[in-house]
Amino acid sequence: MAGHRTPMWPWLALAAGIVLVDQLTKWLILGHYRLGDSTYVTSFFNIVRVHNHGAAFSFLASAGGWQRWFFIGLSAVVAVFVLWMLRSHASQKLFSFALACILAGAVGNNLIDRVVHGYVVDFLDFHWPFLAGIFPGGHFPAFNVADMAITAGATALILDEILRVRRSK
Repeated sequence: MAGHRTPMWPWLALAAGIVLVDQLTKWLILGHYRLGDSTYVTSFFNIVRVHNHGAAFSFLASAGGWQRWFFIGLSAVVAVFVLWMLRSHASQKLFSFALACILAGAVGNNLIDRVVHGYVVDFLDFHWPFLAGIFPGGHFPAFNVADMAITAGATALILDEILRVRRSK
């Protein structure tokens, strides 16, 4: 069928589902934990309540407040670009999965959290002694569902590119 375009709504539904889970988990943390509260789960994992005013690994966290609006604006631009890419490439499953995950992470962390709270709510705290030389007390920086989505999306983008290059040989 000439001009037939694969619909992008399944990818938007995936992104919306991830955002929903992200916001639900953050709502639970905000409702049951005060800033700094922590619950031991295993010898290497805690549930905590942390506010990140910066980006990954608290980059720009102490920049004075302007970073909030910078990250909101940057995320809005990324969201528009990702929507355009999804519209153009919805038939490419791995690529579109990656874009949907990145979109969900950008919306969950930077558009919703920063607009509503002024910071990103993080709550997953993994820690191992071998990380002590890199992170204080061996605690990897706390993260959330949106961060996992962004990581999965970035990984899928890399895999998609590797597979694309292999197919072209």
